[in-house]
Amino acid sequence: MNKPLLAGLGFGLTSAVITTLGLMIGLNASTGSKLAVIGGILTIAVADAFSDALGVHVAKETEDGAVAKEVWAATGFTFLFKFIFALTFIIPVLLLSLNVAIIVSIVWGLSILSILSFCLAKNQGQSRFESLSEHLGVAILVLLISNTVGHYIAHYFG
Repeated sequence: MNKPLLAGLGFGLTSAVITTLGLMIGLNASTGSKLAVIGGILTIAVADAFSDALGVHVAKETEDGAVAKEVWAATGFTFLFKFIFALTFIIPVLLLSLNVAIIVSIVWGLSILSILSFCLAKNQGQSRFESLSEHLGVAILVLLISNTVGHYIAHYFG
């Protein structure tokens, strides 16, 4: 695979999983509203995909020897992967009760992140266990913090 595709895939998938799950869990904990969670997913899919794509674009532009075609390719792939994978989290919310959808989404998201981590570690000759534990550890920490923040919001502002 080419570098811009890999950059967009890695960043887009990781961001889609962590950001979308964090938002879903926080909104569920603070509102318990299916509508709020659906609105959050759609907002993340659009606004955050554009934001992440621009962030990757600017970061790539700062690299020595940046080639405009590769910069734009990484930008486009980041948007595409973030947008598509963020939207996949809406499916369980539409089909299941909200609490079950959150659990299914966590399993789905951590599975995506695990596969990505495994492939990255394998391609770079790194320890698969270290890569998995690092990436899943950060993701789980974000989810726990998002849940806690959501509960505090519900308590103090609800």
